[in-house]
Amino acid sequence: MTEPVILVENIVKTYFMGDIQVNALRGLTMTVNQGEVIAIMGPSGSGKSTLMNILGCLDRPTSGTYLLDKELVSDLSDDNLALIRNKKVGFIFQSFNLLPRATAAKNVELPLRYAGMKTGRKEKAIQSLISVGLEDRIDHRPFELSGGQQQRVAIARALVNDPAIIMADEPTGNLDSKVGQEIIDLLMNLNKRNGTTIVIVTHDPKVAAQCQRTVHIRDGVVNEDLL
Repeated sequence: MTEPVILVENIVKTYFMGDIQVNALRGLTMTVNQGEVIAIMGPSGSGKSTLMNILGCLDRPTSGTYLLDKELVSDLSDDNLALIRNKKVGFIFQSFNLLPRATAAKNVELPLRYAGMKTGRKEKAIQSLISVGLEDRIDHRPFELSGGQQQRVAIARALVNDPAIIMADEPTGNLDSKVGQEIIDLLMNLNKRNGTTIVIVTHDPKVAAQCQRTVHIRDGVVNEDLL
């Protein structure tokens, strides 16, 4: 039986803006199984960005339990959360977030540097670039690459540490429909080939339709009516 790689129970996230209390998440519970590809959808203000920050170990919940790859991460200190984030989570962003003066290989090496890897970084980065079809763009800088190629570099960077999950935040948002579909096809192929667990936050129903399951968030909880 497939085990959950993400297990979230009764997650609450409360922000304070001056004297105003904002309840971004209100007791949300969900699971993501190993090797699953899921989409997270919801209107603006639904809590999906807050949820992604918590799932990606960028933030901690106010209360509730989060197990990532069987490890309790909801109560970790900021330093330990950063270590887990670097080890277990790969990020893909809408805006690519590449260093403009660094080559594709150097951009992909970054998580390995943060992890303290001393030798073999370039070789591993090159293998990750090859896996996304960029073997002929290893020494190119972002301004020498198309938008789709830049997103492939970002995917290679997300994969290079062999993370437990890939978090993709609107990965096709800055791409035209043809290139965006190529990126989704690449992610789906990585899932089929390697069993990579992928969580995609998207507003695009065409992207969500290609995932194995869609979780709809509304008012800080999973909208059961849409499951």
